[in-house]
Amino acid sequence: MPTSSAAAKKASRPAARATGRPAPELIFGDLWEFDPAPETADPKLKPRYDLFINGKFVAPKSGKYFDSINPATERKLAEIALAGPAEVDAACKAAKTAFEKVWGPMPGRERAKYLFRIARLLQDRAREFAVAETLDGGKPIKESRDFDVPMAAAHFFYHAGWADKLDYVAPGRRVAPLGVVAQVIPWNFPLLMLAWKIAPALAMGNTVVLKPAETTSITCLKLAEILQDADLPPGVVNFVTGAGEVGAALVNHPIPAKVAFTGSTEVGKVIMRALAGSDKKMTMELGGKAANIIFDDAPLDQAVEGIVNGIFFNQGHVCCAGSRLLVQESVADRVLAKLKTRIRTLRVGDPLDKNTDIGAINSREQLDKITTLVAAGVKEGAELFQSSCKLPAKGFYFRPTVFSGVSMSHRIAREEIFGPVLSILTFRTLEEAVEKANNTCYGLSAGVWTDKGSRILKMSTELKAGVVWANTYNKFDPVSPFGGYKESGFGREGGRQGLLDYCQLA
Repeated sequence: MPTSSAAAKKASRPAARATGRPAPELIFGDLWEFDPAPETADPKLKPRYDLFINGKFVAPKSGKYFDSINPATERKLAEIALAGPAEVDAACKAAKTAFEKVWGPMPGRERAKYLFRIARLLQDRAREFAVAETLDGGKPIKESRDFDVPMAAAHFFYHAGWADKLDYVAPGRRVAPLGVVAQVIPWNFPLLMLAWKIAPALAMGNTVVLKPAETTSITCLKLAEILQDADLPPGVVNFVTGAGEVGAALVNHPIPAKVAFTGSTEVGKVIMRALAGSDKKMTMELGGKAANIIFDDAPLDQAVEGIVNGIFFNQGHVCCAGSRLLVQESVADRVLAKLKTRIRTLRVGDPLDKNTDIGAINSREQLDKITTLVAAGVKEGAELFQSSCKLPAKGFYFRPTVFSGVSMSHRIAREEIFGPVLSILTFRTLEEAVEKANNTCYGLSAGVWTDKGSRILKMSTELKAGVVWANTYNKFDPVSPFGGYKESGFGREGGRQGLLDYCQLA
Protein backbone atom coordinates (compact mmCIF):
# COMPACT_ATOMS: atom_id res chain seq x y z
CA MET A 1 0.00 0.00 0.00
CA PRO A 2 1.32 3.51 -0.76
CA THR A 3 1.95 5.65 2.28
CA SER A 4 0.00 8.83 2.86
CA SER A 5 2.95 10.93 1.68
CA ALA A 6 3.10 8.94 -1.54
CA ALA A 7 -0.65 9.40 -1.99
CA ALA A 8 -0.20 13.14 -1.59
CA LYS A 9 2.56 13.07 -4.16
CA LYS A 10 0.25 11.21 -6.53
CA ALA A 11 -2.54 13.78 -6.02
CA SER A 12 -0.18 16.61 -6.95
CA ARG A 13 0.20 15.40 -10.56
CA PRO A 14 -3.20 15.90 -12.23
CA ALA A 15 -1.95 18.42 -14.81
CA ALA A 16 0.69 16.08 -16.13
CA ARG A 17 -1.80 13.22 -16.44
CA ALA A 18 -4.40 15.39 -18.18
CA THR A 19 -2.05 15.81 -21.14
CA GLY A 20 -2.11 12.07 -21.77
CA ARG A 21 1.62 11.88 -21.10
CA PRO A 22 3.26 10.65 -17.90
CA ALA A 23 4.71 13.21 -15.54
CA PRO A 24 8.41 13.89 -16.28
CA GLU A 25 9.54 12.45 -12.97
CA LEU A 26 7.70 9.19 -13.72
CA ILE A 27 9.60 8.86 -16.97
CA PHE A 28 12.78 8.72 -14.94
CA GLY A 29 11.62 5.91 -12.71
CA ASP A 30 10.03 7.70 -9.77
CA LEU A 31 8.80 5.14 -7.23
CA TRP A 32 5.85 5.01 -4.94
CA GLU A 33 7.02 4.41 -1.41
CA PHE A 34 5.77 1.08 -0.13
CA ASP A 35 5.35 0.15 3.48
CA PRO A 36 7.75 -2.62 4.53
CA ALA A 37 6.47 -6.11 3.81
CA PRO A 38 8.88 -8.39 5.65
CA GLU A 39 8.60 -12.16 5.47
CA THR A 40 7.77 -13.31 8.98
CA ALA A 41 8.10 -17.09 8.73
CA ASP A 42 10.35 -18.57 11.41
CA PRO A 43 13.56 -19.97 9.83
CA LYS A 44 14.07 -22.15 12.94
CA LEU A 45 17.78 -21.52 13.09
CA LYS A 46 19.94 -23.18 15.71
CA PRO A 47 22.69 -21.22 17.43
CA ARG A 48 25.18 -23.93 16.46
CA TYR A 49 25.32 -26.55 13.69
CA ASP A 50 27.48 -29.66 13.81
CA LEU A 51 28.69 -31.88 10.98
CA PHE A 52 26.30 -34.46 9.54
CA ILE A 53 28.03 -37.84 9.31
CA ASN A 54 26.52 -41.31 9.16
CA GLY A 55 23.02 -40.01 9.79
CA LYS A 56 23.91 -38.03 12.93
CA PHE A 57 25.05 -34.54 13.84
CA VAL A 58 28.62 -34.83 15.08
CA ALA A 59 30.76 -32.20 16.82
CA PRO A 60 34.22 -31.64 15.29
CA LYS A 61 37.04 -33.27 17.21
CA SER A 62 38.97 -30.02 17.14
CA GLY A 63 36.08 -28.22 18.83
CA LYS A 64 36.40 -25.42 16.27
CA TYR A 65 33.47 -23.49 14.81
CA PHE A 66 33.20 -20.49 12.52
CA ASP A 67 30.53 -17.84 12.23
CA SER A 68 27.90 -17.65 9.49
CA ILE A 69 27.15 -13.96 8.90
CA ASN A 70 23.94 -12.37 7.64
CA PRO A 71 25.27 -10.17 4.79
CA ALA A 72 22.29 -7.82 5.06
CA THR A 73 23.06 -6.88 8.68
CA GLU A 74 26.64 -8.16 9.26
CA ARG A 75 25.34 -9.99 12.34
CA LYS A 76 26.11 -13.58 13.28
CA LEU A 77 23.38 -16.07 12.42
CA ALA A 78 24.91 -19.26 13.76
CA GLU A 79 28.13 -21.12 14.44
CA ILE A 80 29.13 -23.77 11.92
CA ALA A 81 31.37 -26.74 12.71
CA LEU A 82 34.81 -26.73 11.13
CA ALA A 83 35.63 -30.19 9.79
CA GLY A 84 39.12 -31.61 9.82
CA PRO A 85 40.77 -34.51 7.97
CA ALA A 86 39.42 -36.97 10.56
CA GLU A 87 35.83 -35.91 9.95
CA VAL A 88 36.27 -36.01 6.17
CA ASP A 89 37.68 -39.52 6.47
CA ALA A 90 34.80 -40.61 8.72
CA ALA A 91 32.24 -39.21 6.28
CA CYS A 92 33.83 -40.98 3.30
CA LYS A 93 33.98 -44.28 5.18
CA ALA A 94 30.35 -43.94 6.28
CA ALA A 95 29.35 -43.27 2.66
CA LYS A 96 31.29 -46.29 1.45
CA THR A 97 29.66 -48.60 4.01
CA ALA A 98 26.20 -47.27 3.14
CA PHE A 99 26.86 -47.79 -0.57
CA GLU A 100 28.09 -51.35 -0.18
CA LYS A 101 25.55 -52.57 2.36
CA VAL A 102 22.37 -50.53 1.86
CA TRP A 103 21.98 -47.97 -0.90
CA GLY A 104 23.82 -49.65 -3.78
CA PRO A 105 21.95 -53.00 -3.49
CA MET A 106 18.61 -51.28 -2.85
CA PRO A 107 16.08 -51.55 -5.75
CA GLY A 108 15.49 -48.32 -7.62
CA ARG A 109 11.81 -48.24 -6.69
CA GLU A 110 12.80 -48.14 -3.01
CA ARG A 111 15.34 -45.38 -3.54
CA ALA A 112 12.63 -43.42 -5.33
CA LYS A 113 10.47 -43.45 -2.20
CA TYR A 114 13.17 -41.71 -0.21
CA LEU A 115 13.69 -39.05 -2.88
CA PHE A 116 9.94 -38.40 -3.09
CA ARG A 117 9.82 -38.13 0.69
CA ILE A 118 12.67 -35.60 0.76
CA ALA A 119 10.93 -33.52 -1.91
CA ARG A 120 7.63 -33.47 -0.05
CA LEU A 121 9.26 -32.61 3.28
CA LEU A 122 11.11 -29.77 1.61
CA GLN A 123 7.83 -28.50 0.19
CA ASP A 124 6.23 -28.70 3.63
CA ARG A 125 8.97 -26.48 5.06
CA ALA A 126 9.35 -24.24 2.01
CA ARG A 127 8.81 -20.86 3.70
CA GLU A 128 11.16 -21.77 6.54
CA PHE A 129 13.90 -22.76 4.08
CA ALA A 130 13.32 -19.67 1.92
CA VAL A 131 13.84 -17.37 4.90
CA ALA A 132 16.93 -19.29 6.01
CA GLU A 133 18.38 -19.08 2.48
CA THR A 134 17.78 -15.33 2.34
CA LEU A 135 19.24 -14.68 5.79
CA ASP A 136 22.36 -16.72 5.04
CA GLY A 137 22.99 -15.65 1.44
CA GLY A 138 21.48 -12.16 1.09
CA LYS A 139 19.28 -12.82 -1.93
CA PRO A 140 15.74 -11.33 -2.00
CA ILE A 141 13.08 -13.44 -0.33
CA LYS A 142 10.98 -13.49 -3.47
CA GLU A 143 13.81 -15.25 -5.31
CA SER A 144 14.38 -17.79 -2.52
CA ARG A 145 10.63 -18.32 -2.12
CA ASP A 146 9.62 -18.43 -5.78
CA PHE A 147 12.64 -20.08 -7.40
CA ASP A 148 15.34 -21.59 -5.20
CA VAL A 149 13.23 -23.73 -2.86
CA PRO A 150 10.58 -24.87 -5.41
CA MET A 151 13.27 -25.75 -7.95
CA ALA A 152 15.26 -27.69 -5.35
CA ALA A 153 12.16 -29.75 -4.55
CA ALA A 154 11.51 -30.20 -8.28
CA HIS A 155 14.96 -31.77 -8.74
CA PHE A 156 14.24 -34.35 -6.05
CA PHE A 157 10.82 -35.10 -7.58
CA TYR A 158 12.27 -35.42 -11.08
CA HIS A 159 15.08 -37.75 -10.11
CA ALA A 160 12.77 -39.81 -7.92
CA GLY A 161 10.91 -40.53 -11.12
CA TRP A 162 14.09 -41.79 -12.75
CA ALA A 163 15.22 -44.06 -9.91
CA ASP A 164 13.19 -47.10 -11.01
CA LYS A 165 13.67 -46.45 -14.76
CA LEU A 166 17.44 -46.49 -15.02
CA ASP A 167 17.34 -49.16 -17.72
CA TYR A 168 16.09 -46.41 -20.03
CA VAL A 169 18.82 -43.87 -19.28
CA ALA A 170 21.13 -45.41 -21.88
CA PRO A 171 19.08 -47.72 -24.14
CA GLY A 172 20.97 -50.85 -25.12
CA ARG A 173 23.50 -50.50 -22.33
CA ARG A 174 23.57 -51.37 -18.64
CA VAL A 175 24.16 -48.74 -15.99
CA ALA A 176 25.70 -49.13 -12.55
CA PRO A 177 26.47 -46.61 -9.80
CA LEU A 178 29.99 -45.31 -9.30
CA GLY A 179 30.08 -45.60 -5.50
CA VAL A 180 30.89 -42.67 -3.25
CA VAL A 181 30.69 -39.21 -4.84
CA ALA A 182 32.47 -36.14 -3.45
CA GLN A 183 30.58 -32.91 -4.14
CA VAL A 184 31.57 -29.29 -3.54
CA ILE A 185 29.09 -26.46 -4.10
CA PRO A 186 29.31 -22.61 -4.12
CA TRP A 187 27.59 -19.89 -2.15
CA ASN A 188 25.29 -18.41 -4.80
CA PHE A 189 22.54 -21.08 -4.82
CA PRO A 190 23.27 -23.23 -1.75
CA LEU A 191 20.06 -25.26 -1.60
CA LEU A 192 19.48 -25.56 -5.35
CA MET A 193 23.08 -26.56 -6.10
CA LEU A 194 22.83 -29.14 -3.33
CA ALA A 195 19.63 -30.57 -4.81
CA TRP A 196 20.83 -30.84 -8.36
CA LYS A 197 23.96 -32.62 -7.22
CA ILE A 198 22.56 -34.94 -4.55
CA ALA A 199 19.33 -35.96 -6.32
CA PRO A 200 20.86 -37.55 -9.47
CA ALA A 201 23.65 -39.17 -7.46
CA LEU A 202 21.14 -40.86 -5.12
CA ALA A 203 18.77 -41.83 -7.93
CA MET A 204 21.60 -43.66 -9.67
CA GLY A 205 22.50 -45.53 -6.47
CA ASN A 206 25.56 -43.58 -5.34
CA THR A 207 26.21 -42.21 -1.86
CA VAL A 208 27.43 -38.68 -1.19
CA VAL A 209 29.82 -36.59 0.85
CA LEU A 210 29.16 -32.92 0.20
CA LYS A 211 30.87 -29.71 1.30
CA PRO A 212 28.85 -26.48 1.08
CA ALA A 213 30.43 -23.04 0.81
CA GLU A 214 31.65 -21.76 4.16
CA THR A 215 29.55 -18.57 3.89
CA THR A 216 26.28 -20.41 3.13
CA SER A 217 26.17 -23.68 5.03
CA ILE A 218 22.92 -23.28 6.97
CA THR A 219 20.34 -24.60 4.48
CA CYS A 220 22.59 -27.57 3.76
CA LEU A 221 22.62 -28.49 7.44
CA LYS A 222 18.91 -27.81 7.75
CA LEU A 223 18.38 -30.28 4.90
CA ALA A 224 20.17 -32.85 7.07
CA GLU A 225 17.20 -32.55 9.43
CA ILE A 226 14.90 -33.43 6.53
CA LEU A 227 17.09 -36.42 5.66
CA GLN A 228 16.64 -37.64 9.22
CA ASP A 229 12.87 -37.07 9.07
CA ALA A 230 12.77 -39.01 5.79
CA ASP A 231 14.56 -41.94 7.50
CA LEU A 232 17.28 -41.92 4.84
CA PRO A 233 19.69 -44.74 5.76
CA PRO A 234 22.73 -43.52 7.73
CA GLY A 235 25.76 -42.66 5.62
CA VAL A 236 23.91 -42.22 2.32
CA VAL A 237 24.39 -38.44 2.50
CA ASN A 238 27.03 -36.74 4.63
CA PHE A 239 27.85 -33.04 5.06
CA VAL A 240 31.25 -31.66 6.04
CA THR A 241 31.63 -27.91 6.45
CA GLY A 242 34.53 -25.51 6.30
CA ALA A 243 36.68 -23.57 3.86
CA GLY A 244 39.00 -24.61 1.04
CA GLU A 245 41.11 -26.98 3.13
CA VAL A 246 38.06 -29.14 3.82
CA GLY A 247 37.17 -29.24 0.13
CA ALA A 248 40.76 -30.20 -0.73
CA ALA A 249 40.72 -33.01 1.84
CA LEU A 250 37.47 -34.31 0.37
CA VAL A 251 38.36 -34.26 -3.33
CA ASN A 252 41.78 -35.80 -2.63
CA HIS A 253 40.42 -38.56 -0.38
CA PRO A 254 41.01 -42.02 -1.89
CA ILE A 255 37.45 -43.33 -1.39
CA PRO A 256 35.29 -41.12 -3.68
CA ALA A 257 34.99 -42.45 -7.22
CA LYS A 258 33.85 -39.11 -8.59
CA VAL A 259 34.24 -35.41 -7.84
CA ALA A 260 31.44 -33.01 -8.79
CA PHE A 261 32.45 -29.38 -8.37
CA THR A 262 30.67 -26.09 -8.96
CA GLY A 263 32.69 -22.95 -8.37
CA SER A 264 35.36 -20.74 -9.85
CA THR A 265 37.44 -21.72 -12.86
CA GLU A 266 40.63 -21.17 -10.85
CA VAL A 267 39.65 -23.70 -8.17
CA GLY A 268 38.37 -26.08 -10.83
CA LYS A 269 41.80 -26.10 -12.45
CA VAL A 270 43.44 -26.83 -9.09
CA ILE A 271 41.14 -29.81 -8.60
CA MET A 272 41.78 -31.14 -12.11
CA ARG A 273 45.54 -30.90 -11.61
CA ALA A 274 45.27 -32.68 -8.26
CA LEU A 275 43.24 -35.54 -9.75
CA ALA A 276 45.20 -35.86 -12.99
CA GLY A 277 46.34 -39.45 -13.42
CA SER A 278 43.75 -40.86 -11.03
CA ASP A 279 40.78 -42.93 -12.15
CA LYS A 280 38.24 -40.57 -10.58
CA LYS A 281 35.49 -39.19 -12.75
CA MET A 282 34.93 -35.44 -12.69
CA THR A 283 32.26 -32.97 -13.66
CA MET A 284 32.93 -29.24 -13.43
CA GLU A 285 30.49 -26.34 -13.62
CA LEU A 286 32.73 -23.31 -13.52
CA GLY A 287 32.71 -19.59 -14.30
CA GLY A 288 30.88 -17.71 -17.02
CA LYS A 289 30.68 -14.39 -18.83
CA ALA A 290 27.43 -14.85 -20.69
CA ALA A 291 26.37 -12.73 -23.65
CA ASN A 292 22.79 -11.51 -23.96
CA ILE A 293 22.34 -10.54 -27.62
CA ILE A 294 19.62 -8.13 -28.80
CA PHE A 295 18.88 -7.74 -32.51
CA ASP A 296 17.06 -4.75 -33.99
CA ASP A 297 13.84 -6.72 -34.55
CA ALA A 298 13.62 -7.92 -30.94
CA PRO A 299 10.69 -6.99 -28.66
CA LEU A 300 12.71 -4.36 -26.78
CA ASP A 301 10.56 -4.00 -23.67
CA GLN A 302 10.51 -7.78 -23.24
CA ALA A 303 14.26 -7.89 -23.83
CA VAL A 304 14.90 -5.24 -21.19
CA GLU A 305 12.93 -7.29 -18.65
CA GLY A 306 14.98 -10.32 -19.66
CA ILE A 307 18.19 -8.35 -19.12
CA VAL A 308 17.04 -7.21 -15.68
CA ASN A 309 16.08 -10.78 -14.80
CA GLY A 310 19.36 -12.12 -16.13
CA ILE A 311 21.69 -9.85 -14.19
CA PHE A 312 19.95 -7.70 -11.57
CA PHE A 313 17.18 -9.73 -9.93
CA ASN A 314 19.73 -12.40 -9.01
CA GLN A 315 22.35 -9.72 -8.21
CA GLY A 316 24.60 -11.24 -10.87
CA HIS A 317 25.17 -14.15 -8.48
CA VAL A 318 24.77 -16.87 -11.09
CA CYS A 319 27.56 -18.19 -13.28
CA CYS A 320 25.25 -17.81 -16.27
CA ALA A 321 24.29 -14.20 -15.45
CA GLY A 322 24.00 -12.18 -18.65
CA SER A 323 26.71 -9.72 -17.64
CA ARG A 324 27.62 -8.84 -21.24
CA LEU A 325 24.88 -7.19 -23.29
CA LEU A 326 25.44 -7.12 -27.04
CA VAL A 327 23.04 -4.73 -28.79
CA GLN A 328 22.68 -4.08 -32.51
CA GLU A 329 23.82 -0.50 -33.20
CA SER A 330 20.55 0.71 -34.69
CA VAL A 331 18.65 0.13 -31.40
CA ALA A 332 21.49 0.59 -28.90
CA ASP A 333 20.45 4.07 -27.77
CA ARG A 334 16.82 3.01 -27.28
CA VAL A 335 17.79 -0.09 -25.30
CA LEU A 336 20.16 1.91 -23.09
CA ALA A 337 17.48 4.53 -22.37
CA LYS A 338 14.89 1.89 -21.52
CA LEU A 339 17.38 0.05 -19.37
CA LYS A 340 18.31 3.15 -17.38
CA THR A 341 14.64 3.91 -16.77
CA ARG A 342 14.01 0.37 -15.61
CA ILE A 343 17.04 0.27 -13.32
CA ARG A 344 15.88 3.42 -11.56
CA THR A 345 12.81 1.52 -10.37
CA LEU A 346 14.73 -1.35 -8.78
CA ARG A 347 14.56 -1.47 -5.01
CA VAL A 348 17.77 -2.30 -3.17
CA GLY A 349 17.52 -3.14 0.51
CA ASP A 350 16.38 -5.62 3.11
CA PRO A 351 16.34 -9.05 1.42
CA LEU A 352 13.48 -10.20 3.66
CA ASP A 353 11.22 -7.42 2.36
CA LYS A 354 8.95 -8.74 -0.38
CA ASN A 355 9.27 -5.40 -2.21
CA THR A 356 13.06 -5.75 -2.52
CA ASP A 357 14.46 -6.48 -6.00
CA ILE A 358 18.17 -6.55 -5.13
CA GLY A 359 19.37 -7.79 -1.78
CA ALA A 360 22.79 -7.99 -0.16
CA ILE A 361 26.07 -9.16 -1.67
CA ASN A 362 27.08 -12.45 -0.07
CA SER A 363 30.23 -11.32 1.71
CA ARG A 364 32.60 -8.42 2.26
CA GLU A 365 35.18 -10.19 0.11
CA GLN A 366 32.78 -10.43 -2.82
CA LEU A 367 31.69 -6.81 -2.41
CA ASP A 368 35.33 -5.70 -2.51
CA LYS A 369 35.87 -7.67 -5.73
CA ILE A 370 32.85 -6.03 -7.39
CA THR A 371 34.01 -2.58 -6.28
CA THR A 372 37.50 -3.19 -7.67
CA LEU A 373 36.22 -4.31 -11.08
CA VAL A 374 33.78 -1.40 -11.36
CA ALA A 375 36.62 1.02 -10.56
CA ALA A 376 38.66 -0.65 -13.32
CA GLY A 377 35.81 -0.09 -15.77
CA VAL A 378 35.74 3.62 -14.96
CA LYS A 379 39.53 3.89 -15.19
CA GLU A 380 39.55 2.19 -18.59
CA GLY A 381 37.10 4.72 -20.00
CA ALA A 382 33.71 3.01 -19.99
CA GLU A 383 30.69 5.21 -19.22
CA LEU A 384 29.18 4.43 -15.81
CA PHE A 385 25.51 4.64 -14.87
CA GLN A 386 24.26 3.67 -11.42
CA SER A 387 20.91 3.85 -9.76
CA SER A 388 20.67 6.68 -7.23
CA CYS A 389 18.89 4.46 -4.70
CA LYS A 390 19.79 4.82 -1.04
CA LEU A 391 21.70 1.86 0.37
CA PRO A 392 21.22 0.54 3.91
CA ALA A 393 23.77 1.78 6.44
CA LYS A 394 24.74 -1.76 7.47
CA GLY A 395 25.35 -4.79 5.28
CA PHE A 396 27.03 -5.53 1.97
CA TYR A 397 25.14 -3.74 -0.80
CA PHE A 398 25.94 -2.50 -4.30
CA ARG A 399 23.88 -0.33 -6.63
CA PRO A 400 22.69 -1.79 -9.96
CA THR A 401 25.32 -0.63 -12.43
CA VAL A 402 25.46 -0.31 -16.22
CA PHE A 403 28.54 0.39 -18.31
CA SER A 404 28.16 1.63 -21.89
CA GLY A 405 30.90 2.30 -24.41
CA VAL A 406 32.56 -0.98 -23.46
CA SER A 407 35.04 -2.78 -25.70
CA MET A 408 36.29 -6.35 -25.55
CA SER A 409 39.58 -5.16 -24.03
CA HIS A 410 37.90 -3.87 -20.86
CA ARG A 411 38.29 -6.01 -17.76
CA ILE A 412 34.56 -5.68 -17.07
CA ALA A 413 33.89 -7.38 -20.42
CA ARG A 414 36.30 -10.23 -19.78
CA GLU A 415 36.27 -11.07 -16.07
CA GLU A 416 33.49 -12.67 -14.08
CA ILE A 417 32.12 -10.03 -11.69
CA PHE A 418 29.40 -11.92 -9.78
CA GLY A 419 27.51 -8.76 -8.97
CA PRO A 420 24.74 -6.50 -10.36
CA VAL A 421 26.99 -5.01 -13.04
CA LEU A 422 26.17 -5.00 -16.77
CA SER A 423 28.54 -4.17 -19.63
CA ILE A 424 27.04 -3.04 -22.95
CA LEU A 425 28.79 -3.62 -26.28
CA THR A 426 27.39 -3.00 -29.76
CA PHE A 427 27.50 -4.90 -33.05
CA ARG A 428 26.36 -4.37 -36.63
CA THR A 429 26.03 -7.85 -38.15
CA LEU A 430 25.16 -11.33 -36.95
CA GLU A 431 28.71 -12.44 -37.65
CA GLU A 432 30.11 -9.67 -35.46
CA ALA A 433 27.71 -10.58 -32.67
CA VAL A 434 28.82 -14.21 -32.78
CA GLU A 435 32.50 -13.23 -32.82
CA LYS A 436 32.14 -10.95 -29.80
CA ALA A 437 29.96 -13.38 -27.88
CA ASN A 438 32.45 -16.20 -28.39
CA ASN A 439 35.47 -14.00 -27.67
CA THR A 440 35.82 -15.23 -24.09
CA CYS A 441 37.47 -18.09 -22.28
CA TYR A 442 34.04 -19.07 -20.93
CA GLY A 443 31.15 -20.88 -22.58
CA LEU A 444 28.34 -21.47 -20.10
CA SER A 445 25.27 -19.71 -21.49
CA ALA A 446 23.92 -17.06 -23.84
CA GLY A 447 20.65 -15.35 -24.73
CA VAL A 448 19.29 -14.29 -28.12
CA TRP A 449 16.48 -11.76 -28.63
CA THR A 450 14.99 -11.58 -32.12
CA ASP A 451 11.71 -12.00 -33.96
CA LYS A 452 13.21 -14.43 -36.50
CA GLY A 453 13.13 -18.12 -35.66
CA SER A 454 15.73 -18.90 -38.33
CA ARG A 455 18.13 -16.42 -36.74
CA ILE A 456 17.64 -18.04 -33.33
CA LEU A 457 18.43 -21.47 -34.77
CA LYS A 458 21.53 -20.17 -36.52
CA MET A 459 22.77 -18.41 -33.40
CA SER A 460 22.21 -21.52 -31.30
CA THR A 461 24.60 -23.45 -33.54
CA GLU A 462 27.19 -20.65 -33.76
CA LEU A 463 27.41 -19.67 -30.10
CA LYS A 464 29.90 -21.67 -28.02
CA ALA A 465 27.69 -21.97 -24.97
CA GLY A 466 26.15 -24.89 -23.13
CA VAL A 467 22.75 -23.20 -22.93
CA VAL A 468 21.24 -20.70 -25.38
CA TRP A 469 17.98 -19.06 -24.33
CA ALA A 470 15.68 -17.63 -26.99
CA ASN A 471 13.65 -14.51 -26.12
CA THR A 472 13.98 -15.29 -22.43
CA TYR A 473 16.77 -15.70 -19.90
CA ASN A 474 17.61 -17.72 -16.80
CA LYS A 475 14.89 -20.32 -17.29
CA PHE A 476 15.65 -23.70 -15.74
CA ASP A 477 13.99 -27.07 -15.54
CA PRO A 478 15.22 -30.37 -14.01
CA VAL A 479 14.51 -32.06 -17.35
CA SER A 480 16.98 -29.83 -19.23
CA PRO A 481 20.73 -30.48 -18.95
CA PHE A 482 22.91 -27.59 -17.87
CA GLY A 483 26.67 -27.19 -18.28
CA GLY A 484 29.41 -25.41 -20.18
CA TYR A 485 32.22 -25.49 -22.68
CA LYS A 486 35.80 -24.23 -22.56
CA GLU A 487 36.72 -22.82 -19.13
CA SER A 488 33.11 -23.02 -17.98
CA GLY A 489 33.63 -26.71 -17.34
CA PHE A 490 32.45 -30.07 -18.62
CA GLY A 491 29.73 -32.56 -17.86
CA ARG A 492 26.04 -31.86 -17.46
CA GLU A 493 23.64 -31.52 -14.55
CA GLY A 494 19.93 -32.19 -14.93
CA GLY A 495 18.06 -34.34 -17.41
CA ARG A 496 19.09 -37.74 -18.69
CA GLN A 497 22.55 -36.38 -19.51
CA GLY A 498 23.12 -35.42 -15.90
CA LEU A 499 22.27 -38.92 -14.72
CA LEU A 500 24.78 -40.41 -17.15
CA ASP A 501 27.55 -38.49 -15.37
CA TYR A 502 26.79 -40.44 -12.18
CA CYS A 503 26.99 -43.96 -13.58
CA GLN A 504 29.18 -46.59 -15.16
CA LEU A 505 28.11 -47.83 -18.58
CA ALA A 506 28.54 -51.43 -19.68
